[in-house]
Amino acid sequence: MSRALTDRAIEHVVLERGEVANSWRRERWDSLRLLTPNWQSRLPGYPYKGADPDGFMTMPEVVAHIAGFAAASAAPVRTHTPVASVQRIDGGYRVATEGGAIRCRSVVLASGAANVPHVPQLSQAVPGRIECVTPFDYGNPQRLPPGGVLVVGASATGVQLAEEIRRSGRPVTLSVGEHVRLPRNYRGRDVLWWMEASGVWSQRYDEIDDIERARRLPSPQLVGTPAHATLDLNVLQAAGVELVGRLSAIRDGRALFSGGLANQFALADLKMERLLETFDAWERDRAPGSALAAPERFEPSRAPAAPRLSLDLRSGEIGSIVWATGFRPEYHWLELPVFDRRGGLRHEGGAVVGAPGLYAIGLPLLRRRKSTFILGAEDDARDIVEDLAGYLGGRAAS
Repeated sequence: MSRALTDRAIEHVVLERGEVANSWRRERWDSLRLLTPNWQSRLPGYPYKGADPDGFMTMPEVVAHIAGFAAASAAPVRTHTPVASVQRIDGGYRVATEGGAIRCRSVVLASGAANVPHVPQLSQAVPGRIECVTPFDYGNPQRLPPGGVLVVGASATGVQLAEEIRRSGRPVTLSVGEHVRLPRNYRGRDVLWWMEASGVWSQRYDEIDDIERARRLPSPQLVGTPAHATLDLNVLQAAGVELVGRLSAIRDGRALFSGGLANQFALADLKMERLLETFDAWERDRAPGSALAAPERFEPSRAPAAPRLSLDLRSGEIGSIVWATGFRPEYHWLELPVFDRRGGLRHEGGAVVGAPGLYAIGLPLLRRRKSTFILGAEDDARDIVEDLAGYLGGRAAS
């Protein structure tokens, strides 16, 4: 966003609560790598220049990449400047920080979609002897107390942590709800190459039938590893991870799981097959007789024959619970009536409803399916700056 503003000669400042790339420095587990190949980690005028374009960056590498871009762009960043409040005033906004107040005509919320872990309310019924952690404070398996581990949530974070904890030698039970299954590679290319090349990632928010549901979908079951491995529920079961259904309640010390696991598996498989068919159709239209590998289909997800429907949390079998149940934005400092009944920010393609001159970037499906990925930021930023420039120039935002 700063680069796009600079390109339009719009004066601005970037406020950062910690250091540049702060969340990558402070809020990721030790072994995490990006899910996107390095060649997709491109920023405006700043492509990946390393020796492993098809690899996946570690967290220190991500920090260096983003910090390098900030320096190369000469972005006007004020670090260690947390925002205390944003209020509407005549002619714009008042942004209060620990270093003083800033008056401005426009504000862009670039704090992202994963400020705090989302932990369901039923977690309050977990017996006190069990240690509960989120991905923000997990770190690595050695930091967990002795005993088995219940991982709740089977999107990208959940499957990665379940696999890592199981590999450390601990018994792992994974609670699976709605999920998005993807292979790491398809027809000889990374699946995210297909997402970009086929145009699926560039689909606009106003072309999607149920945009609110699409924005709430979990992240796909992907992992970035040097081996370019697929990590799905079949792989986890083969590694000894026990699968159970969605955690629906905790009563009298017992975790209760839904019985719809087979249905969840079938739905995820169906959606994956439809996506792969979309890729195949695009490839047929683009290059008849292509040299790419032939279309392939994958083994269906194997549902356990009789998954257990409850687990006694008082028996000593489980020593800790990892809540891999997603993340949410946090806007306690935004003192404006711009939220829906769920507490979500009301916006139309990044233009916040009811607050002229206020914009957001980096939220799921903000303007395109790729909005929350590094390579998706540039297109969204340029669109938003076009609206913002119109607002500053007195035109109605589009």
